[in-house]
Amino acid sequence: MIDFKSTLKLALTSLRVNNMRSMLTSLGIIIGVSAVIIMLAIGTGAREKVEANMESMGSNILTLRGASATSGGVRMGMGTTPTLTTKDAFSIKMHARGVDAVSPCSSQVEQVTYGNENWSTTIYGIMPSYLYIKNFEVDSGKGFMLDDIRNGANIAIIGKTVETELFGDVDSIGKTIRIGGVPFRIVGTLAEKGQSGPFDQDDLVFIPLTTAQRKVFGTEFPNTVDQIVVKCNDADSIDTAMEDIDEILMKRHNISGNMDKDYEIRNSAEFQEKMKSTVATFAILLASIASVSLLVGGIGIMNIMLVSVTERTKEIGIRMAIGARAWDIRWQFLIESFLLSIIGGLIGVVVGIAGALLVGYFATDLSVKISLFSIILSLTFSGLVGIGFGYYPAYKASLLRPIDALRYE
Repeated sequence: MIDFKSTLKLALTSLRVNNMRSMLTSLGIIIGVSAVIIMLAIGTGAREKVEANMESMGSNILTLRGASATSGGVRMGMGTTPTLTTKDAFSIKMHARGVDAVSPCSSQVEQVTYGNENWSTTIYGIMPSYLYIKNFEVDSGKGFMLDDIRNGANIAIIGKTVETELFGDVDSIGKTIRIGGVPFRIVGTLAEKGQSGPFDQDDLVFIPLTTAQRKVFGTEFPNTVDQIVVKCNDADSIDTAMEDIDEILMKRHNISGNMDKDYEIRNSAEFQEKMKSTVATFAILLASIASVSLLVGGIGIMNIMLVSVTERTKEIGIRMAIGARAWDIRWQFLIESFLLSIIGGLIGVVVGIAGALLVGYFATDLSVKISLFSIILSLTFSGLVGIGFGYYPAYKASLLRPIDALRYE
C-alpha cells in the first residue's frame, strides 16, 4: 500500500532543499500558463466585441443592392447601377412572408457645415423604419415621421461624431446645418454605437429619403435607391423571405429564364456567423501558440527530474533497501514533477490575470475578457504536462536495482 502522506512529504522536502532550481524549473510553466490566459482573454474579448458590434448593426437583416455597372468592359461592382426603387420596397413589405420591416435607402458622402465648422460624412436618405431595422436609437430630440417623408422636409438626425465635430459640447437640437449647401434643421441626435471594425457608426447624418433624392443627391433615375434593407421576423424566417423577395423582384423587373439578375440579396446573418467563426478560430490559434510555452516548460521539468534521479541514486537505493517498492519511488518523482508544474501553474494564473488586466488598461483598442474557463484549462493542462513529462524520469528511477544504486558514486 502506497503511503501518499509520507511520499508527499518527501517530495516537498526535496523541492524545498533545491528551491532555486525548483523555481527556475517552474518558470517555463509560469510563462506558458500566463501566456495562455492572456491570449484567451484577448481572444474572448475580441469575440464578444465582434458579437456586440454585429448586434448593434442589426440582426436578421437582408440587404438588397442594384446591378453591377460595366464601364469599358470592366464590371464596377454591385450597387453601381440604380435598379431598385421605392416601389420595390413597398411591394416586398406587402407581399413577402417573414418580413418585419423594410426601408429603401440611398447614401452619399457630403460636406456638412455649421458656421465656420465643417465635416465630411456620409448622408443617408432613409425611411423612419430604417432606425428600427439597424438598431439606431434617438438619444435626444425625435425621429422622422411619415409626413416628413411625404413633404420632403429639410430635417436631419445626426450621429455623435458629427455632433462633436460641428458643435463640440453645445446642444445641437434646433440648430441649422448645411448639407451640400442645402439647409437642414437638426431634430434629433443618435445614441452612441461606437466602432464596427473600421467603420464609425456615429459618423453619419440621416435625412428623409425624398429630401435626399430631390434636393441633395440628385439622380438621373427618379425614385431609384442604392439599397433596400429588410428585417425579418427571426432567423427562421430569412430563407422564406429571401425566396419571396427574389420572386417579387424577378416579376417586377421582368427577369426570366437564364437572364442575369439586376440585383443581389445579401444575408447579414451569414456574414455575422462567418465573422464570429473567424474570431473564434483566431482565439484558438492564439491559445495554441501560447500553449507551446507549456510544452517547453514540460521538457524543462523532464530534464531536471532526470538530473534529480541521477543525483539521488544512492537515496533511491537506501529507500529500496529498507523496503520501498518500485511504485513508491515512481510516485515520489511523479508527485515532485506534478507539484513543480501545478505550483508554476498557480503562479502563472496570477501573472496571467495581472498581464491581461495590464493589456486591457494600456491597449484601449483591445477588449480583454478573463474567463474562468481559461484559468481552469491552463491549470489542468499544466498539471497534465507535469505528469506526462515527469513519468519517464519516475519510471527510470523505479527500475534501479538497490545494490547498483547503493554502489553509485
